[in-house]
Amino acid sequence: MMTLCEMAVDVLTTADGRAKTAKSRAHVEAWFDARAAGTPLEIGQADPPLRPARPQSPALLDPRDVPKRKPGSPAGRIALLHAVAHIELNAVDLHWDIIARFADIRMPVGFYDDWVKAAGEESKHFNLICDCLEALDSHYGALPAHAGMWRAAEDTADDFMGRLAVVPMVLEARGLDVTPGMIEIFRKAGETRAVEALEVIYGEEVGHVAYGSKWFHFLCGRHEIDPKDAFHDLVRRYFHGGLKPPFNEEKRAEAGLPPDFYWPLT
Repeated sequence: MMTLCEMAVDVLTTADGRAKTAKSRAHVEAWFDARAAGTPLEIGQADPPLRPARPQSPALLDPRDVPKRKPGSPAGRIALLHAVAHIELNAVDLHWDIIARFADIRMPVGFYDDWVKAAGEESKHFNLICDCLEALDSHYGALPAHAGMWRAAEDTADDFMGRLAVVPMVLEARGLDVTPGMIEIFRKAGETRAVEALEVIYGEEVGHVAYGSKWFHFLCGRHEIDPKDAFHDLVRRYFHGGLKPPFNEEKRAEAGLPPDFYWPLT
């Protein structure tokens, strides 16, 4: 039987998005089945790639070179869904990567439960958005995508607390800010399938931000450091550019992110 870290590397080294997420969901099921049976899998050790395997398309461009499209048009809405699919695929890899990359740091089993569950949810999100694209006669890979998505992972490859601060507590928290506006765009266009998919994503992303906050605070407690000061220091070190309001203060609070964490970083 594979260890959890071997499962993580198996996902990270699979290029095709549908195949990657199928493996991810199978490994999630295996992890929780073994936990329920009282025969938990070993965490193990593995050597994750610095960058995950990616399909030949989409072409990955510098953020400045990704074409800007107006979301009011059908083509603009397809481009928006394509961007969301790309984010979700990166999120699958980010959640498996945090498990394998920092396996040498002793953590409670609940840490692995949380990120395995999050990886399974991101896998579902990717497939939901791919289904929306295919219903609109498009597909993931039909348009170019943002090459900078993995930058935060590379920048924090040697800093566990930095990874927690920047990925769930900044990047995923940003999703809580922007998703209601996206839902409204598709609702106005009468695209109910996309509305339903984005509502699922919106509901579950709160949990992923909360996992980040929970384990960041856990590590601060372990090292006897102030969480707010540590968060500000790490975000200034690893996140390029200030945080941009407006913020979804209600959902951020639900996820354990109080305003004095993020407002000073604007």
